[in-house]
Amino acid sequence: MTALTLSTSSAATARADAVVVGVAKGPKGPVVAAGAEAVDKAFGGKLAGVLETLGAAGGEGEVTKLPAPDGLKANVVVAVGLGTAPEDGFDPETLRRAAGAAARALSGTKKALIALPVEDAEDTGAVAEGVLLGAYSFDEYREKPANGTAKEPLAEAVLVGGKPRDKAHKDAAARATVVAQEVNRARDLINIPSNDLTPEAFAQRAADLGKEHGFKVEILDEKALLKGGYGGIMGVGQGSANPPRLVKVTYAPRGAKKHVALVGKGITYDSGGISLKPAGHNETMKCDMSGAAAVLSTVASAAQLGLKTKVTGWLALAENMPSGSATRPGDVLRMYSGKTVEVLNTDAEGRLVMADALTRACEEKPDAVMDVATLTGAMVLALGHRTFGIMANDDDFRAAIHEAAADAGEQSWPMPMPAELKEGMKSPVADISNMGERMGGGLVAGLFLQEFVADGVTWAHLDIAGPAFNTSGPFGYTPKGGTGSAVRTLVTVLERAAEGEIL
Repeated sequence: MTALTLSTSSAATARADAVVVGVAKGPKGPVVAAGAEAVDKAFGGKLAGVLETLGAAGGEGEVTKLPAPDGLKANVVVAVGLGTAPEDGFDPETLRRAAGAAARALSGTKKALIALPVEDAEDTGAVAEGVLLGAYSFDEYREKPANGTAKEPLAEAVLVGGKPRDKAHKDAAARATVVAQEVNRARDLINIPSNDLTPEAFAQRAADLGKEHGFKVEILDEKALLKGGYGGIMGVGQGSANPPRLVKVTYAPRGAKKHVALVGKGITYDSGGISLKPAGHNETMKCDMSGAAAVLSTVASAAQLGLKTKVTGWLALAENMPSGSATRPGDVLRMYSGKTVEVLNTDAEGRLVMADALTRACEEKPDAVMDVATLTGAMVLALGHRTFGIMANDDDFRAAIHEAAADAGEQSWPMPMPAELKEGMKSPVADISNMGERMGGGLVAGLFLQEFVADGVTWAHLDIAGPAFNTSGPFGYTPKGGTGSAVRTLVTVLERAAEGEIL
């Protein structure tokens, strides 16, 4: 990952390959943002005019490169758009996205000075996070061309607006480094192809990470799952040559006053099972374990940040494949809770593995349970590709998660839980079926999961099907492919739980 340091050096006198400055939309054209005064001076106070001549307007994510003039130690100036200039400073997410766009544009660069407007420690954290997320690259399966044309991610970033001797700024940069590292870990897991990331391989990576960061990892293999009565997880995984796993990861610091359980959907590949997905819908289904990746990275973040909240993460891992041993439409599964489920569609498998994990998580009586899953295409239809939905059995908890997501820089939206939609899940042969009405399918899935949450347990469901995997081009600090969606939101919730602000 990109090395990050804070510095009080001038952007004009510090040596680097490039210097990044911000440019905003003003009433009469582009305006150079605070932090770039020394760079503007090297241009004789005419940097805004030069940028305008080159076609730059200051729009969000716009990147313009130009040769550095005499007076700068850097070789190149990179101007990144911040959008319309506000009256009271740029919000952290604007800075985060601008820093990410600049970092992406600086691939192949060894050292860059980041001279974006920084007013306080929160801004320092946002810029640092944006740079580290934007510089992400997944190259595990690429052979570098012999001619050496492949560009490595930005090697070193120096935040010249940060204050290296100020505790708040240092802490903000340190937090950003941990969170970005773990978001990038989740991205790596999502991007690894399913032939290498089987349930067993995923579980082993969790075990290795636990040893590295000092949290406990317990793995239930297929024999333990069968003996324990985990009918949902076994039912989904029984059609694959790669058997399922349920992984429990526990971070339990001394002095923790709250206990939050996190449940992640970990379908390492989803073919749809016997209800096979049509052509064109299979190619990205390695991403169906994004929820489990987010949970694992969140627990690792909590351990490294030393959060005073106990966290148990549950990774429900299975591969959904068609075969002679696969669950068939019409089969009835007995879940870990004892309830029976009629499987009307084997492509509605995520809720089955999640149901078992939710029941098990509730047995430990946590203060709250949050589940994260790429659960339904219906949520994508409702909210698009950049926003995840939040459902909950407690309005205040749902609102708190929505607020935490906004502050973390992730787009979310509260969703309802209409009781009348439960009618569609009634089964003539079992306690419930895994399908209901087609309209409102994302809400139906959430209502199904609620059936497996113990009475009295505060619960929320995050459907990240839209933002978990970016199939279009990169933007801001978001790459193409796995995004690590929900990690930053979950970490923020845990931080606030530790401070008594949530729960």
